[in-house]
Amino acid sequence: MGALDYLSNFCTVTSTRSKRKAMQTVEIKVKMDCDGCERRVKNAVTNMKGVKSVEVNRKQHRVTVSGYVEPNKVLKRVKSTGKRAEFWPYIPQHLVHYPYASGTYDRRAPSGFVRNVVQPFPASNAPEDNIVSLFSDDNVNACSIM
Repeated sequence: MGALDYLSNFCTVTSTRSKRKAMQTVEIKVKMDCDGCERRVKNAVTNMKGVKSVEVNRKQHRVTVSGYVEPNKVLKRVKSTGKRAEFWPYIPQHLVHYPYASGTYDRRAPSGFVRNVVQPFPASNAPEDNIVSLFSDDNVNACSIM
C-alpha cells in the first residue's frame, strides 16, 4: 500500500483555483471639483473586475466602491485618473468619545465627521471602575449604595 499511495500522489490532478475575494466596501477621499472629474473617477472604478456598485458624493469628496475588489487596487485605479486620493480618513463624530482632542478635529472634514485617530483617553468598561465610582472620595459619609 505504501508504494501505491506514493504513486497516486503523482496521478492526482489538483486545481490551482484562487480563492474568491471577500465582498467588501472601500471608501476613498478624492478631490473632485466638477461633473467631469466625477464622471472620470466613476468610469475608471466601474470598469474594474469585481465591482458591484459605485457611489460618488462630490460634496463630501467621497467615493464608495462595493464588490469583490482589493482596496489597494481601487486606490491605485483612482490615482491613475490624475486625482489626489487616499483612503477615507474620517469616522462619524458620535462614535468618538473626545471629538475635539488633538489630531481628531479637522476643519476640512464633512459635517458630522472627525479624523480617525487613536483616542488619547480610551473609555474603560472594566467592572472595577464601576465599583470604585460607587464611593465618593470627597465625602466619605456619602455612599451611593445606601
